[in-house]
Amino acid sequence: MEQLRAAASLPKRVAVVHDWLPEVGGAERVLGEILNVLPQADVFSLLDFIPASERAFLQGKRIKTSFLQKMPGARRFYRAYLPLMPLAVESFDLSAYDLILSSSYAVAKGLLSGPDQLHLCYCHSPMRYVWDLQEQYLRQTGLNEGLRGFMARALLHYIRLWDCRTPNGVDAFAANSRFVSRRIWKVYRRKSRVIFPPVGLDFAPSALAVTRARAVYVSLGRLVPYKRVDLLIEAFRAMPERTLHIIGDGPERRRLASGLPSNVRLLGRLSEAAVAEALQAARALVFAAEEDFGIVPVEAQAAGTPVIAYGKGGACETVVHGVTGVLFREQSARAIVEAVEEADQIAFDGEALRGNARRFSPEVFRSALKLWVEEEWASFVRSRPEASCP
Repeated sequence: MEQLRAAASLPKRVAVVHDWLPEVGGAERVLGEILNVLPQADVFSLLDFIPASERAFLQGKRIKTSFLQKMPGARRFYRAYLPLMPLAVESFDLSAYDLILSSSYAVAKGLLSGPDQLHLCYCHSPMRYVWDLQEQYLRQTGLNEGLRGFMARALLHYIRLWDCRTPNGVDAFAANSRFVSRRIWKVYRRKSRVIFPPVGLDFAPSALAVTRARAVYVSLGRLVPYKRVDLLIEAFRAMPERTLHIIGDGPERRRLASGLPSNVRLLGRLSEAAVAEALQAARALVFAAEEDFGIVPVEAQAAGTPVIAYGKGGACETVVHGVTGVLFREQSARAIVEAVEEADQIAFDGEALRGNARRFSPEVFRSALKLWVEEEWASFVRSRPEASCP
């Protein structure tokens, strides 16, 4: 029994496989915390373009990339290589590792592993644009009609066929929210343990009464279609007495900048310090996206700032309606206006906001992830034929 306990301790030969590293976002912060739990791990990613000044979360590790790293235009147009990504992740030679953990919101979980290797997947989400949100993505990108629409659907059909193979190589799933856990069950028919992702909570306490006295609201995130920043702009067009500051950059910026009302400002990408200052100074964060989890609303609550969010997806798990924010039930400008007016009538308590955010601290994440990995590894060791040998 003592020998079995020793064998069940985590192995030294560990690999962590991440989808891609073009910039630092929520999934990359999760990767950093995974490396805190598994410091012995080697890291694989389809490509890596993180600048030297932002690589601290990788803890000095050299990232092993795929052939996509050297493809023309990969730095800016890596998404165009989606048809090659299944081949790219399957090209990683992981045969030397006992434990493999994939951090996957696209193709990382499709890695190839053997019967003597344990493959755990921390799933940020099955590919939304391939599965339940296909039509929404095609409409928002203008790929829903004509020859281009036909080709886009054919590509997504091919990716779906490949993606149906990938859960067969995963021994156990963890999901980043109950919403994603339901999506994993729907798409892959696999159960998953919910481990909420880590959110940075290092905000100094702010005077909520002072911040709420201002009529400045903040939107924070990449400017991509599904974030529905266009709805926020239309809502604030109808509320000229209130100001909206939009922080972030992305392919939608040029379109959104056209015909902005005078009370809406596009601030672009800001430093972490400037973002923290903007969140603390805002009357509320407004958030119109359907997110799988949504780190930004938790960051706002950690800053003592209430959240006005679309009440679907991860926001339902991170925002307490009437206590830490207001959830609206329809993705429309009118619903946003009504939610802003409802929030104006609530005396939010800063400590309640920060207390709710503490449920998603990095310490809580590391503890839950470590327990999950240790339990799965111990079960895996016990299930191997050699475990019954004298």
